[in-house]
Amino acid sequence: MSSLSLSRLQSRQIDRLGAVSRRVFFRADLNVPMMDGGITDTTRIDRCGEGIRMLAEKGARVIVASHFGRPRGKRVEAMSLAPIADALAKSIGRPVRFVSDCIGSEAENVALSMADGDVILLENLRFHPGEEQGDADFAASLARLAEIYVNDAFSTSHRNHASMQALARLLPAYAGPLMAGELAALAAALEEPQRPLVALVGGAKVSTKLDVLSHLVEKVDSLIVGGGMANTFLLARGVAIGSSLVEADMTDKAAAISRRAGEAGCSIILPDDVVLAREFAAGAACRTLSLNTTEKADAISDDEMILDAGPSTIERAKAAIDTARTLIWNGPMGAFELEPFDAATVALARHVAERTRTNGLISVAGGGDTVSALNTAGVEGDFHYVSTAGGAFLEWMEGKTLPGVAALLDDAS
Repeated sequence: MSSLSLSRLQSRQIDRLGAVSRRVFFRADLNVPMMDGGITDTTRIDRCGEGIRMLAEKGARVIVASHFGRPRGKRVEAMSLAPIADALAKSIGRPVRFVSDCIGSEAENVALSMADGDVILLENLRFHPGEEQGDADFAASLARLAEIYVNDAFSTSHRNHASMQALARLLPAYAGPLMAGELAALAAALEEPQRPLVALVGGAKVSTKLDVLSHLVEKVDSLIVGGGMANTFLLARGVAIGSSLVEADMTDKAAAISRRAGEAGCSIILPDDVVLAREFAAGAACRTLSLNTTEKADAISDDEMILDAGPSTIERAKAAIDTARTLIWNGPMGAFELEPFDAATVALARHVAERTRTNGLISVAGGGDTVSALNTAGVEGDFHYVSTAGGAFLEWMEGKTLPGVAALLDDAS
């Protein structure tokens, strides 16, 4: 996002909005994890609560809408947003009335009867096929409920859905505080970063992040690669990796990314030592092996798998982080869910957190596994910004234009 676009978006934030007695369609992401009918993590509810509360306190009549799960255009009771209403009410400190549909006479009647400061929650948008189809008629039905549109769901902004883009072009459109804050943090991290800029990208597969890696090597000064995807890069360089998770058919792509990095002046940091085990289990017997050894007796056995980066790799990654003024993190360095294979992820997360606290490092992290990894390390609150977005964060890292963001810059007002 350019400086001009970011400036335009900042002018479209809800703190500039006179909202008294006006009906506001507030697109949130309330797709929270649930088990046995109970919410197991209210992070997304609490984060979007700020914007809802702000509008209600201004006297707006707030119509909250979200998707939940993948009902594929049909009513699925297990994916109803009804259980979310009480949690949202608790988060914002005021009552929330649940409406059993998101369009139609009931929704319209409830919306038109709202008083200043009222908050209602509509039923799952994806119960209607028009949502995921980006259907203009469905968007028009939603538009009849409100006078103003607010998007506070960056995590869904990569979807070309009706409530994300078509609706934004039918009503005066604004960015909620979560959306605005997220975009400002991401722009500072990749579009106009303070340099040196370092990226740490981990996770299981190169194939899922091929476009991310290809884009980043032309943007960043150093790229730290970890997790299972590092194995594909190692195999591409002729390193035997035993029974480790790998995408053998992606080695040519990995080699091409390495070449592109060299041409762009980007240093790729791969593991030079690894933690090996014969079973994928917590507390499994393991050993650390340097990949620089020339002794066959020390080579990785066919039945061993790489489950984490070793201490030398950790120190090399720390050294790269120490040079950085800006850092982007997506994905773990190893099998962080299992001890002792969380060591590299935890060590580097804590190092980034310490540099953020003491050296002013601008640290931005995103993605579901990334958030879990930072929670494991106990440092989520110490990063400059942590995004709960998954696919949207990755597509932003790929340099793609997100439909939900583009629509805010091209609204009907």
